[in-house]
Amino acid sequence: MEADSGVEEPTSAPVPMNRAPLFLLYLNVLVIATCGLIYELLAGTLASYVLGDSVTQFSLVIGVYLSALGVGAWLSGFITRGLARCFIEVELGVALIGGASAPLLFLTFALADWFAPMLYGIVFAIGTLVGLELPLLMRILKSHLDFNDLVARVLAFDYIGALVASILFPLLLVPRLGLVRTSLVFGLLNAAVALWGTWLLRPLLSERGLGGLRGRSILVAGLLVVGLIKADSLTHFAEEQLFTNPVVHAETTHYQRIVVTQSTESFQLFLNGNLQFNSADEYRYHEALVHPPMLSAERHERVLVLGGGDGLGVREVLRYPSVKAVTLVDIDPAMTELSAKFPPLAELNGGSLSDPRVTVVNDDAMLWLERSESLFDVVLIDFPDPNTFSLGKLYTTRFYRLLRRRLTDQAVVSLQCTSPLVAPKSYWCILKTLESAGFYVRPYHASVPSFGDWGFALATIQPRPIPRTIPDELAASLRFLDNEALPALFAMSRDLAPVEVEINRLDNQALVRYYEAEWDRWN
Repeated sequence: MEADSGVEEPTSAPVPMNRAPLFLLYLNVLVIATCGLIYELLAGTLASYVLGDSVTQFSLVIGVYLSALGVGAWLSGFITRGLARCFIEVELGVALIGGASAPLLFLTFALADWFAPMLYGIVFAIGTLVGLELPLLMRILKSHLDFNDLVARVLAFDYIGALVASILFPLLLVPRLGLVRTSLVFGLLNAAVALWGTWLLRPLLSERGLGGLRGRSILVAGLLVVGLIKADSLTHFAEEQLFTNPVVHAETTHYQRIVVTQSTESFQLFLNGNLQFNSADEYRYHEALVHPPMLSAERHERVLVLGGGDGLGVREVLRYPSVKAVTLVDIDPAMTELSAKFPPLAELNGGSLSDPRVTVVNDDAMLWLERSESLFDVVLIDFPDPNTFSLGKLYTTRFYRLLRRRLTDQAVVSLQCTSPLVAPKSYWCILKTLESAGFYVRPYHASVPSFGDWGFALATIQPRPIPRTIPDELAASLRFLDNEALPALFAMSRDLAPVEVEINRLDNQALVRYYEAEWDRWN
């Protein structure tokens, strides 16, 4: 491939470049490496939000990106002239495609058939262009440096850039800028490198076409600035296409994308696009989760809630006057603070997280269980469904054995276990895993209109009868459960019978595989 436009470096002896521009070109390497990895992390994160199974999605994104780097490096060998111009043009391509990557992927959220092709197409295009950049830059510098020094310095800055990106992305960029703004900001950095390059590489560029290069650099930067200004509108528009009802609150945290939508009669909470509750019928879910273990337990002075940062489960716990202390462990502070940002949630949960008996801990539940020395009478586990391996670890034998160490001898545990009708292998995998960790387990289920037939489990260290009656003073405050509905929860029909499954272990999470296969088939 022979470059043939009017901006090309002379083909005679190399043009001298002083040391300052050489050092600035090394900074270009740092920026290029940082931007490239940021785009890769953005794609992997968005893929895990939409497609689930973060391990698979990140593996595919990394694989496609690295293979594309090889394609780009191979293509660079066909460019024999106009290296400086080609480097700047490639940089503009990275700026435009990389900067627009997150907005484009957000806009295709609602188009399930198009999201994956768009995702991997963008990753491959960015990888190919980034793969072209460094070989071109090294060939530009080779006439001015010893080969050993050139390779050592370029690779050193390249790897440092990767480190910078890996630190900045989770700690600063995602929680502060969000995914769309991060994409656009780093696109602007690439555009700045291109514009900057028209001066740094000026000795290697002819006058003809130089103005066009600078003009295109400014145009790309301008488009990205407009995108940055409109970032909130872009995200809002994309999510309006994804969700049935209007979005009234949205934020991206270290851990997840939180979206609240509002209909005429109710509001809905979504985490990474997955419905967590609908205010119209959440009482059925939370009464079923909380009251069977609370009524079964001999004591419930000390209650532990794992997950459930919305405070709705805690609301039900606080209906019992005997409760002296509730510890809520939820990894995401944005989730436990959502009531303060969205008053309808505070009204719905009755201000439960502000109750003086409640202690909120923002920590990974598994790590917290390893460190904790407290014992509890009742434990309620309200984690999101196990659609990724990071969530699946919270349903493993390792997790349940850690949990058992934090229980009194007469303690009772309940947990949500996805739908036994839609995902029977997932449901029974959770129950069998509990049993393998030494628990006596009773299956039960409830009908929740927003979710369908939803499954739960009641687990104890010692065998205990199922609860059958509700005290009158408690029954008066409930909307779903009564003395007829409570024992009916434990009646499992023939189509909800146990099935053969593997145990979910930390090193081989069968549950995530079951969950993906069953829900993909249903959807």
